[in-house]
Amino acid sequence: MYKLDLPVDLKQAAAIERRRNMEKQRQSRIFNAKERIIGVDVQALEQQVKDREVREDTEAARAEAFAADAIRNDKVVVLMEKRQEEDVRNLNKAVNDFRKNFQVPETRREFDLNDPEGLKKDKPARLTDDDPRCGISGVQKLDGEDLNSKARKKYQQEQMREWTKAQINERNAGDMNQKHADLLYEMKARELDQRACELATAEEECRRQINMATKNFNMAQQREKDEKEAMKRQQQQDDNYTELSNHIYGDMLTENPAVAQSAFGAHRVITDRWKGMSPEQLADVRNRQEQQRQEKERLEMEERLRNEEWDKQRVDADRAAVILERREERLKKELERQQAQENLRLGAEQKAQ
Repeated sequence: MYKLDLPVDLKQAAAIERRRNMEKQRQSRIFNAKERIIGVDVQALEQQVKDREVREDTEAARAEAFAADAIRNDKVVVLMEKRQEEDVRNLNKAVNDFRKNFQVPETRREFDLNDPEGLKKDKPARLTDDDPRCGISGVQKLDGEDLNSKARKKYQQEQMREWTKAQINERNAGDMNQKHADLLYEMKARELDQRACELATAEEECRRQINMATKNFNMAQQREKDEKEAMKRQQQQDDNYTELSNHIYGDMLTENPAVAQSAFGAHRVITDRWKGMSPEQLADVRNRQEQQRQEKERLEMEERLRNEEWDKQRVDADRAAVILERREERLKKELERQQAQENLRLGAEQKAQ
């Protein structure tokens, strides 16, 4: 089985960093006087609901892909184990049949020592004229006798035929055993090759599912980023238009006479408000403009930092993917090495048999 675990630490870090960025954006909307409204931030809540649905759908798809992969791999392993057990059972049965048919006790060299019919098969006192047991004191043989010459020659011829036939049978049995062992070795090699092909196919399918899930996740993140940037540009443009409209139609540029009316009567005006502005007012305007410029620079700096952080996260994700791919390559090489060692061991066992 292969390990399909993803780097959990990077995933958790990315999720935590994403929530922090969303919280900062929400705080910027709440504490910004241009964007803040009275009541609940409906737009932020809807966006959070959409983000959570997309994240749950992505996680569910990945979980289903991993579960399907695990079920398929378990089925393949169970099938391979059943085939291996069946082959071992057949091999043991063939060995037992061979022992029963070709290795009976009567064919052993020391059978004569344990033969229950040994006394019945024992030699008589005199077999032939040259029997070394027949000494002078036994009076079993006299000079000039050759009573068993024909029987002796016939027995020798029969014995020679039996020896020749036994050697032929032994050679045929050895050839048959060698052919059977070669056939079993070839069947085992084919089974191992087929198993390696099935495992390679399962690994390729798993890698394809992982790449597809990663691609969908990255596309969802990119769409989310594009939507946020578009909303931000639209909001910034609306704010700029509103600010320009306020300046153009404001009391300062239009010289609204209502601001110059005096509290002592409608026919009296305040001369310092009717035309021109005081140095304090001019300084206040310049200070406000300087504050707006600094605020704009600060917002641009934050946007640039967020973009840099996003690029850094994307680079880290790519680096993690490369590390995962290298780890899979090492696992594949280790599996091939173990398979080669298993083949060598099986070959040595077959040769030893």
